[in-house]
Amino acid sequence: MIREAMPDDVPVILAMIGELAAYERVPEAAQATEPQLKEALFGPQPAAFALIAEDAGEPVGFALWFRNFSTWTGTHGVYLEDLYVRPEARGGGHGKALLAALARICVARGYQRFEWSVLDWNEPSIGFYRSIGARPMDEWTVFRLTGDALHTLADTAAANGA
Repeated sequence: MIREAMPDDVPVILAMIGELAAYERVPEAAQATEPQLKEALFGPQPAAFALIAEDAGEPVGFALWFRNFSTWTGTHGVYLEDLYVRPEARGGGHGKALLAALARICVARGYQRFEWSVLDWNEPSIGFYRSIGARPMDEWTVFRLTGDALHTLADTAAANGA
């Protein structure tokens, strides 16, 4: 069963974020707190949304997503930030059900794109995504600005009056 996340789900979502970070070999990177996640998902202006996969009433996976926007199509889309299914529940169709639920959201709302990133070494996930018809955007490279570089650029903008 797939359902929308509720405020009471925040602790289990946060636990699964930690499990995902460990799977992706960077457990120290999961630094979000319950108050941050609760505000992002359920505050007055939610910045993100989540779906929960349940098996026998127990949460076994989640998808956390937010809306993006394409200037080319003039429509919003869905960016899937995290998709995670606990190891004991993998192979039970939960990941595909979460993706299908997000695809339904896209279609129902007229969104024309559903996108996400996957680590190059994560062959099981890459194979799974290809099996549902997803294609890699090989001609694109993801860039990220964090830490000192982010602050340096911000300082440059401030110095230039931006």
